[in-house]
Amino acid sequence: MLLIHKLRGHGAGKINAPGGRVEHSESVEDCAIRELFEEVGIRARSPVLAASLRFRDLENGFSMHGCVFVVEEFDGSPVRTAEADPFWCTVDQIPYDQMWEDDRFWLPHVLAGSRVNGDLVFANDKLKEWYLTVEKR
Repeated sequence: MLLIHKLRGHGAGKINAPGGRVEHSESVEDCAIRELFEEVGIRARSPVLAASLRFRDLENGFSMHGCVFVVEEFDGSPVRTAEADPFWCTVDQIPYDQMWEDDRFWLPHVLAGSRVNGDLVFANDKLKEWYLTVEKR
C-alpha cells in the first residue's frame, strides 16, 4: 500500500494517502488522478471508488466530503515532493497510530474489497463518533 508522510497542508505531520481538493469543474476521479501525480509523481490507471466519507468537526466548524479510490495499476515510481514523502508498506504494517483516528475503522473494509460510506464526527481533531455502512464492491 502506498502511503505518505504529509509534509504540509491539512494533516501535516500525519501519515495518510495521497489526495487533495477538487478543482473547478473537475470530477472526483480526475481530482484523484491529478493529486496522485502532483503529490507523488505517479499516474493512476482505472481508479475505483471505494469510500465516500463525510467529516465534521464540532468545535471549529470544519466539514469535508472525501472520496477514497483504490488504484491497482499505475505508471511511474513514487517520488518525494514538497507536499508528501511516499513510502510502501504491507497491509499488516499500516501505522494507524500515526494516522487520523478514523482510518482504523473504515480502511480495513476498503482493503478487504468493500465499499464504505461514513460519517465521522470530530471535536478539535479528536474522533467522537462514527457511522459506517459497508457493502461489497
